[in-house]
Amino acid sequence: MILVTGGAGFIGSNLVAALTARGEEVVVLDWLGKDEKWRNLEGAVLAGLLPPPELDAALAMRPRAVVHLGAISATTETDGDLVAASNLTLSLKLWDWCAAAGVPFIYASSAATYGDGDQGFEDGETPEELSRLKPLNLYGWSKHAFDRRVAQMLQLGRPKPPQWAGLKFFNVYGPREGHKGRMASVALHKYREILTGAPARLFASDRPGIADGMQQRDFVNVGDCVRVMLWLLDNPGVSGLFNCGSGQARSFLDLTRAVFAALNLPERIAFMPMPADLAGKYQYFTEAPMAKLRQAGYPHPSTPLEQGVAEYVAWLRANAP
Repeated sequence: MILVTGGAGFIGSNLVAALTARGEEVVVLDWLGKDEKWRNLEGAVLAGLLPPPELDAALAMRPRAVVHLGAISATTETDGDLVAASNLTLSLKLWDWCAAAGVPFIYASSAATYGDGDQGFEDGETPEELSRLKPLNLYGWSKHAFDRRVAQMLQLGRPKPPQWAGLKFFNVYGPREGHKGRMASVALHKYREILTGAPARLFASDRPGIADGMQQRDFVNVGDCVRVMLWLLDNPGVSGLFNCGSGQARSFLDLTRAVFAALNLPERIAFMPMPADLAGKYQYFTEAPMAKLRQAGYPHPSTPLEQGVAEYVAWLRANAP
């Protein structure tokens, strides 16, 4: 049995779907709430579904691996105590349990740990390499704090799981993210805007030398993220902190145009001022160097942006409420 925390969420539910499709027994630890987040788990045969306070009961089932994707993931969250408890303390507890039980541990880090990118996006994992990074928000800090503690524990020779892997997810898009609200991918937001008949809106640039809509991100299809996690589960000799992206930065204009093309509609794009709560905290360029994961043996190519967006739009149209 595999325990997936955050298994009803975006990346988690896609992983659960893939695991159960290949016959794995899966226990999900997550909140469903009162909206339709439960639909993310449609089609999956679950060995259990428990709320996060029942973590000890889930661990008592003796999973053969733990994939920890549960977190407070909103980059605008300001409750430091809540974020620390969910993103740091819980992660440390799971690390300690997996180390003591001899169970592989795969967890979600984030590209938000890289801050504004001034220090690059190389997925180094030593205390010295990690100390140079400066996240821009509370969420990024919480993920970075756990990465740094892992590095410290390894340096001190503390107990560790037989396999551990942290994944620095970049800008993930794809099926089963509808519950995320404002934190959903730009691909989903643009799809919904375009269907209303209104122009697709993008943030205007507030940096000299960068045109409106030319902010660039590493947009990665959620299916690619799932393939990485499945490969890690199938290759228990691989451990480390790895980027999980496409390896190629693309502009928000590129992404928006891909949505229009997938809908076979003419482009209509407008620009709006940067929101006050994102000013000074907005990444203008992210790109995931993928050499470290490739050198570890990961064989699968990344999904091209236009192909991934077209497949996602087709899924959205087939699964519209």
